[in-house]
Amino acid sequence: MKFRIVSEEDVKNGVTTDKYFIWTEKVLKEKGVNPKVVAEVTTGSWGIFVGLEDVLHLLEGKNVDVYAMPEGTLFFPHEPVITIIGDYLEFARLETPLLGFICHASGIATQAFKSKLAAGDKGVLSFGTRRQHPALAAMIERAAYIGGVDGVSNFAAEKYLGIKSIGTMPHALIISFGSQVDAWKAFDEVVDEDVPRVLLIDTYSDEKTEAIMAVENVERVSAVRLDTPSSRRGNFRKIVEEVRWELDIRGRKDVGIVVSGGLGLEDILMLRDLVDAFGVGTSIAGARPLDFALDIVEREGKFVAKRGKRGGWKQVYRDWARFEDEIRLYKDEPPESKEPLMRKFMENGEILIEPDIEKARNLVLKQMGIIRKLGREKEFLQD
Repeated sequence: MKFRIVSEEDVKNGVTTDKYFIWTEKVLKEKGVNPKVVAEVTTGSWGIFVGLEDVLHLLEGKNVDVYAMPEGTLFFPHEPVITIIGDYLEFARLETPLLGFICHASGIATQAFKSKLAAGDKGVLSFGTRRQHPALAAMIERAAYIGGVDGVSNFAAEKYLGIKSIGTMPHALIISFGSQVDAWKAFDEVVDEDVPRVLLIDTYSDEKTEAIMAVENVERVSAVRLDTPSSRRGNFRKIVEEVRWELDIRGRKDVGIVVSGGLGLEDILMLRDLVDAFGVGTSIAGARPLDFALDIVEREGKFVAKRGKRGGWKQVYRDWARFEDEIRLYKDEPPESKEPLMRKFMENGEILIEPDIEKARNLVLKQMGIIRKLGREKEFLQD
């Protein structure tokens, strides 16, 4: 093993579980206890649900049924996003990897959603995979893309997700040439024609100076990118305003402005009237995982629940016009004019519906549009 990466087989077999599940299995097996249970996954916050694809492959072949919200669903606090029905020992030791799949991916998707909601009609690009273990690159970009970003930078997305990656130039290209102009011209001459000519303008001189150099020396300039580190920014909005001014007075209103480098929601909200696209890195890729938990809510057909949880197999119904949900017991009469969100994705270990990345992303964008129409952006932009 060259890298300390757990194999898919070990994840599937529960090697990545917590030790107390090993003891739980041993005790239950030796005592002949293996109840049929209904277990649900919930958390106390809202978020964008992602990670179901991995969960289904984790449970594939186990004698369980799985109900879940579709990937991309915006869920509210205490709503079940996954329900598992089956004998407990079928999936007991898989609780740890199951939660890991959805806690991490949903956290990234939720932060991507917030970033795009904050940016409005301006672009948001996922730039942050370098801040995480490379084995997670495809997962990060998948979650960010579902969450609403307009593009992803990691090249692995093309092989593993079928998503075209985006990107132009690093400071290393410019430093390798020893000249901004030489590097910009070489890029324009060599790189594929369909790649936007986004020129990096903060390597040696201030951003305003390099922006002027770019448009005066390179024939094709789609946009300029400011990757100014926080230690050099000062009043970053003022810097961006100066760049915009200098481009405009030279008749280059067609040249866009892209900013990157340690951006958060506050930066996006502060600059969205000036900037055309945001390259967001650590705040998306390094987003705090959502704190999902898995709890048994029925045992042998009877309601059970630990303190702080609500017993019973549940369904979630959505009023799309008001963007409000209602939780009822699964077998209760459904409310009128509301859509049930929990669907059956697995029966007896066989996957019935394969999650689709584009459908999940479109669902996210639909919900984002409803939130904007209802004027509820502030509610979902708390960082």
